[in-house]
Amino acid sequence: MVAALSLCALCMRCMYAFCACAMLNEHVTRKKLQSAPTTYPLFIEPGMNIFRYNWSKALSFFTVFVVALAAVFQYLENSETVEIPRMDLKAMEENYRQRNRTCFILGSSGETGKVLLKEIVERNIFSKITLIGRRQLTFEDKAYENLVQKVVDFEKLEEYAEAFQGHDVGYCCLGTTKAKAGAEGFFRVDHDYVLKSAELAKAGGCSHFHLESSKGADKTSSFLYLKTKGQVEAEIGDLGFERFSVYRPAVLLVDRQESRPAEWMARTFLGAFSSVFPTAMSIPITSVARAMLVNTLQDGEQKVEILENKAIYNLGNIGDKK
Repeated sequence: MVAALSLCALCMRCMYAFCACAMLNEHVTRKKLQSAPTTYPLFIEPGMNIFRYNWSKALSFFTVFVVALAAVFQYLENSETVEIPRMDLKAMEENYRQRNRTCFILGSSGETGKVLLKEIVERNIFSKITLIGRRQLTFEDKAYENLVQKVVDFEKLEEYAEAFQGHDVGYCCLGTTKAKAGAEGFFRVDHDYVLKSAELAKAGGCSHFHLESSKGADKTSSFLYLKTKGQVEAEIGDLGFERFSVYRPAVLLVDRQESRPAEWMARTFLGAFSSVFPTAMSIPITSVARAMLVNTLQDGEQKVEILENKAIYNLGNIGDKK
């Protein structure tokens, strides 16, 4: 019932906005016609009738389009059935804190990595946090002063095996785009760097490895992005971690510092529907980071677990401290 009402409200808002634009355009057109010479009265009224007819036709089409789109989103929203576990998060955090565990984060300068690092630092569940990246990061907040930073050359990762040693948990948020790095560069970062890091982490004693992947990841896909994500998931799964957690978020709702026009358009479009269909095609980036943290605190039932978008969203809500 709530979903139906929300859907109706969304359609009504869209139609209201569309009608407002139509009325404004008609008003402007009338003003122009009123100020025009009156020597062509036979052309004015038919023209206005055609204008009204076209707007009416367009409005009908737009209404059908919105309803159809909302139906698709409703289907996607309910396509994943996920049970929300009951958790005492504070007790879990305290219990985990007493285990004196350590972690490393790959990609801490990226959008997900930054939010994940913030969550981990604020909750103080690890005795040691190591950032592994291409450059030294600077932080103004004193809460970050005890972080350990290891600068590495990802093209020669085997020479930096020491950076991956002695960690119980590893978080990998590395990633780029084909548009930014080209096809070869994208594969090198999202596959080669990620896989090599996982191999070094496993050799260094890491027992729980977290990987941020993508919705639709499939090693048999004909799309480079999804195929690469699927391949690296499968290959890391074969390494034999005690626990391997894969996160497959949909379009991330976040204001990126770097320019990604296609992703910006998708976020803008999907953001309008996210309040009604929060997990159909998108997810807030904070939900992904919090899900990774909450999943760390709970005992895994499977050696390899894949969390799809809705499961990530639900765990992220549990991790919301508000």
